[in-house]
Amino acid sequence: MHPALAQGKVAVVTGGASGIGLEIVRRLVAAGLKVAVADRTGVALELVAQELGVLAVETDVAERASLKALKDRVEQALGPVSALFANAGIQPGSSIFDSEGHWDRIIAVNLMGIVHACHVFGPDMAASGQPGLIVNTGSKQGITTPPGDPAYNLSKAGVKAFTEALQHELRGREGCAVEARLFIPGFVFTPLAARGRSEKPAGAWTPEQAVDFLFDKLEGGDFYILCPDNDVDRATDEKRIAWAAGDITQNRPPLSRWHPDYEAAFQAWLTA
Repeated sequence: MHPALAQGKVAVVTGGASGIGLEIVRRLVAAGLKVAVADRTGVALELVAQELGVLAVETDVAERASLKALKDRVEQALGPVSALFANAGIQPGSSIFDSEGHWDRIIAVNLMGIVHACHVFGPDMAASGQPGLIVNTGSKQGITTPPGDPAYNLSKAGVKAFTEALQHELRGREGCAVEARLFIPGFVFTPLAARGRSEKPAGAWTPEQAVDFLFDKLEGGDFYILCPDNDVDRATDEKRIAWAAGDITQNRPPLSRWHPDYEAAFQAWLTA
């Protein structure tokens, strides 16, 4: 177990009332940590507090002031924070010219919610000299950026770039024992991904499987925690990511994986 996740340490999980976040909370509680769950108000947040005995704090991660209030509440009730799981996210859908009006909220929650959380909690964690851990939830869509949901892709691409820069900064600070990690789930059946379905698709992992993978890789020291699922294995992910980067180095059209002139070439590359 990572030293920041030792028994008695304090952890904060944003978006912790459902899905992957809730499963992270369960694991932390089982490991003996003192846990604060930050989420939007509602029955789910109340149920988590009742079921797991955690500190539940109504929080809007899009608002820096709300995260500052969360930090004050956690420190007063539980003590200094050793681990931050910045996991809150939304995916209502988007289009390139924002006919739905979702762009501002998606960027505010998915990207700036993580940036704000790290800005609020990170400085004291880094200055403490104690082991610390910041895990930011990204997405494969922030790496390969498939067409269909550009605002979500942009937000998660930003999370990747921010978390890489954060880890670079932390490892260069004298006396700092805090590490950042980028959690990249695959297809996981959660309320975020359900899209009206009541039963898990065969290709999806459960939140339990994704969090099993996360905690195994945290212990192993991986920065990029790239999850497979029942449809996509590690080798396929690696080829998709390499092809996306190759659009630049090979001077192909953007998103050439979905371009009719390159479809056959991509399939040949994938199966080679």
